[in-house]
Amino acid sequence: MSKSKKRFSLVLALLMAVTLVLSACGGSKEASESGGAGDDSVELIWYTIGTPQKDVNKVMEEVSKYTKEKINATVTMKMVDWGDYPQKMQVNVASGEPMDILFTASGGFDYVLNARKGAFMELDELLPEYGKELRDTIDPAFLSGSKVDGHNYGIPANKELPQQEVWRFNQTLLDKYKLDISGIRTLDSLEPLLKTIKENEPSVTPFAMDKNYVPYVPYDYVIQNLPMAIKLDTTDYKLVNILEAPEMKEALTTMNKYYKAGYVSAEAATTGSTNDLTTSGNWFLDRAQTQPMADNQWSASYGYPVVSTPASDAIITNTSVQGSIMAISANSEYPEKAMEFLNLLNTDPVLRNMVDSGIEGTHYKKVDDTHMENLPESKNYDMPSYSLGNNMLLYLNSNDPDNKWDEFKKFNAEGVNSPILSFNFDASNVSAELTAVQNVKEQYWAALMTGTLDPATNLEQVIEKFNQAGLEKVMAEAQSQLDAWRAENK
Repeated sequence: MSKSKKRFSLVLALLMAVTLVLSACGGSKEASESGGAGDDSVELIWYTIGTPQKDVNKVMEEVSKYTKEKINATVTMKMVDWGDYPQKMQVNVASGEPMDILFTASGGFDYVLNARKGAFMELDELLPEYGKELRDTIDPAFLSGSKVDGHNYGIPANKELPQQEVWRFNQTLLDKYKLDISGIRTLDSLEPLLKTIKENEPSVTPFAMDKNYVPYVPYDYVIQNLPMAIKLDTTDYKLVNILEAPEMKEALTTMNKYYKAGYVSAEAATTGSTNDLTTSGNWFLDRAQTQPMADNQWSASYGYPVVSTPASDAIITNTSVQGSIMAISANSEYPEKAMEFLNLLNTDPVLRNMVDSGIEGTHYKKVDDTHMENLPESKNYDMPSYSLGNNMLLYLNSNDPDNKWDEFKKFNAEGVNSPILSFNFDASNVSAELTAVQNVKEQYWAALMTGTLDPATNLEQVIEKFNQAGLEKVMAEAQSQLDAWRAENK
């Protein structure tokens, strides 16, 4: 053989070897990304809301063993405390912090606003390809109600559909002082009970709340916790500044009276979470959103009895439909794998219960095929169930009836629609004014809502601050869009 032929043969052999290596690498990547037998698993970074739990990494190790086997992906969960979540996530998204999945909601790192800003990946193609089972499992009202400008940008938790507020009570203290809650409904009706606790239990916070507390009034907010809202029984669909609504003025006056009486913590306006109170039991009442058998869930979670009574009707709002959503970051390195994980999380009971309740035998024990009981170690992994996916896959608490999830479906079917359900305000024409309005809100809102500021001397000043920031212009733009939406939807 000539030297030139030998050289050609050597080059050809090298090219074939390189091709085989590249082919092998490509095959490995393809297998990995499709959940096949590739060696390189994908690490998904998941940001979610809630008080950071001691055992979260321990549980995620077990979760990752399961997800690696199922979809060849591991999971790292990063928890951000309640009060810090919106601001922290705003910084994370703006700075390009690596993440694949993140919690969003109408009231926590605003879903609609951030979808329009481009923070989340549009799911219209990912969902049918990688989320078929998920789409067939959750209530279709959640997927349709969480669309923004006709597109899905997240997977809502399959849970209670209406939003109903309740007063929650530490039953141990109710029983100790033989207090009757049968007539409790309004904010004013709480006063005799709060007075009893304040006079007899100096170490107990009578009315527990954090900086996210807002007195309930029968209005629906266009943007959660910003002053523009519409009355639930409206006939003219006119937006109002909620701070000028007579019901809110009355509620703020009552809250200031409670604050001055010492029923509310002096630090309420700056407190990020009341988790320390629920853990210790040193609280008497607070307000929460309910669901069927919620008292059982709270009691099991806290380790002492909790009871509740309604503080509002059950209304289906954008806040409730969009109250718990998991989005895929627009900057995710692995959007297909993230969608596979969300599909698994919302359809696989083993994974869903592990994420919710921790490790069987460590954090909880099974009582029977469908019921569970928390173990003492559950205090190190006490997660907010509503934020973690399809609730209707969860094991029942030991005192839950077998038909719990049927009761959820009934509760969902009986909810009353808000007059502005599915109206999503587009603030792009007034973005500068809205930013200024949000800055005023950061300064005054929590202090006003928790009663820290006296409305008699501060309310008019705060209203003026909002108007100076451009609230009236924002409201005029929202009213124009609402009128057009109403005409289009008749």
